[in-house]
Amino acid sequence: MDAGAGGGGEAGSCCCQERESGVTCCFFEAYGLALGLGGFDWDLDNGLMRMDDSALAVFDLRPGEYSGRPEELSARVPPTEAARLDAHVSQALKNGSATYGAYFRIRCRDGSLRWTHTQGCVRRDATGRPRRIIGVVRDATQELADSTDRLEHDAERRRKTSLVQGTTAALAHARTVKDVIDVLNDSQGLENLGAASLVMGLVEAGRIHLVADGPDGSFVPGTRYTRVDEQYPMSEVVRTLAPRFIESPEEFATSYPALWPYIRGLGITSAAYLPLIAQARPVGALGLLYSDRIGFTSDERNVLIALGSSIAQSLQRAMLFEQDKDLAEGLQQAMLPRRIPSVPGAQIAVRYRSARLGRDVGGDWYDVIPLPNGRVGAVIGDVQGHDTHAAAVMGQLRIVLRAYAAEGHTPATVMARASVFLDELDTDRFATCTYAETDLTTGVVQVVRAGHLDPLLRHADGACRRLPVAGGMPLGLSAEFGQLEYPVTTVELDPGQTLVLCTDGLVELPGTDLDDGMQMLSALVRTGPHDLQELADTLCEVVDERGGEDDVALLLLRRRGVDTPQTGGRLQQHVAQNDPEALSSARHMIRAAVRAWGARERSDEIELAADELMTNALLHTDGGAVVTARVLAGAQRRLRIEVEDRSSALPRAARRARRVCRGGD
Repeated sequence: MDAGAGGGGEAGSCCCQERESGVTCCFFEAYGLALGLGGFDWDLDNGLMRMDDSALAVFDLRPGEYSGRPEELSARVPPTEAARLDAHVSQALKNGSATYGAYFRIRCRDGSLRWTHTQGCVRRDATGRPRRIIGVVRDATQELADSTDRLEHDAERRRKTSLVQGTTAALAHARTVKDVIDVLNDSQGLENLGAASLVMGLVEAGRIHLVADGPDGSFVPGTRYTRVDEQYPMSEVVRTLAPRFIESPEEFATSYPALWPYIRGLGITSAAYLPLIAQARPVGALGLLYSDRIGFTSDERNVLIALGSSIAQSLQRAMLFEQDKDLAEGLQQAMLPRRIPSVPGAQIAVRYRSARLGRDVGGDWYDVIPLPNGRVGAVIGDVQGHDTHAAAVMGQLRIVLRAYAAEGHTPATVMARASVFLDELDTDRFATCTYAETDLTTGVVQVVRAGHLDPLLRHADGACRRLPVAGGMPLGLSAEFGQLEYPVTTVELDPGQTLVLCTDGLVELPGTDLDDGMQMLSALVRTGPHDLQELADTLCEVVDERGGEDDVALLLLRRRGVDTPQTGGRLQQHVAQNDPEALSSARHMIRAAVRAWGARERSDEIELAADELMTNALLHTDGGAVVTARVLAGAQRRLRIEVEDRSSALPRAARRARRVCRGGD
């Protein structure tokens, strides 16, 4: 058979009987012509293929136009189709198949193409050689048309299923009500929905709050808030808990005469309003507006109802998220200082940013504590955890730390007492903290660090460096393990220099270590604006863009070069037994204070005298010593150095030299 086409099919049975005169098909004779089904008998020895009238009709041939030679069918079978069919038949003959089947196209008299199907039974002799092919041909146009319709229907059902799945997957990432609206209002989302625009309202205290307006110019005055009992489609679906499908402009105008005049010019032809129901109660309503369709099929209605259920769940989750976050942020803000006091001689900027990706609040905090004699305390800290409990612990810790500092304790004592308080609070939380006490008269800064980040120092020319500060254990842990000694690091803050304190949310980067984050922060501070408030905003903008998973607290303190107090400065340092670093730090504090107070030429002898006092206190007592340096106001300025031992026992005449703590600089 000189014809071709694609695809194999299962061969059917042939109801032909062989007779001496050839093949007679009773079925074909009675019904073949009416059904578009014909038979053929192909003698492979002589090459002749006999076809009945029904088979000729399938090929759009008249009986006189075919003499039995297969090549005469070439006028009806295009060459490409013939080549494919010949290859299919040849393969069946060669591989020993008993049957074959194939679809191919024929060209009718009017030039149109028509699908045809053939099935053949291969008859072989005793040696397996193919001798004859007996089979049928039939018009397959309607069959393939039905198949195409079925495939298109299946594809449409898959598209609708994919629409629901895709929208649900996108909504899974929506954390706020705005995120939900953005997913639905996205151009691709509306295209998938087939809608021109949407409107959405939330149920609030018996009213519907419109949160998505639809297309530009479609807002109806007075509908931002509507009652559930009013004659609006969203009110109706919330009231009845049943969807409302509006299938024509006429139905819209008749059902909602108060609304239709405002949207008549938008070209709306139909609309679907869905109640958004979660946990058996309405949380809102969604309206999808169409401009290119009339009516909804049952499948389309089912898809939209299923989609409404998914949207309702996401919307309720988003509303709960926003409520929880508002509560947590309100608690956090209540625990932070309401205002930052004005400190003569200093410029201060503070910022707090909650984690964008997290719902719970953290324990990050800052504080600025005005102290007597031109001093100021700056605190930055972070309580372990991201929940309301962490915020509550933070609030208590901030208050007691402020109280200890205001009582006049040294920075090391403030930190040690705060650690004991946290340990006695009977909580499983610990906290990291940095406390910096700055004498704005001299610029001497005493820094104590409890497991926290090192501060940064920005110079007046913009250069920035990390300040290595000796640290102790985090608050709470140091008391639990009995290691309450916090070394004090003394540095000088010149006029125009800025101390940068922050929590780890500002420097932690996914996939990088802390040092990389500190280098990044140093670069940002170095290249940031000179204005302190603008610099704080710039640093927080980086966090906002990064969308970190941790809260951020930031405190910037800059020493001003004018209007600073000139008298009454006081510095204190605690020196513990067997702590050479603390002794060295105290010497450095005295040296820096003497120079800052204008007595540079006397600094060596003053430091020597103070060192002798400290050594005697450590040598002749079992406790530590507190070194205090202060400027006495008066007509003639004087410097007073005091060393007080903390031991309750009377001093002893001598102690072993090996216990004397005389660490070098």
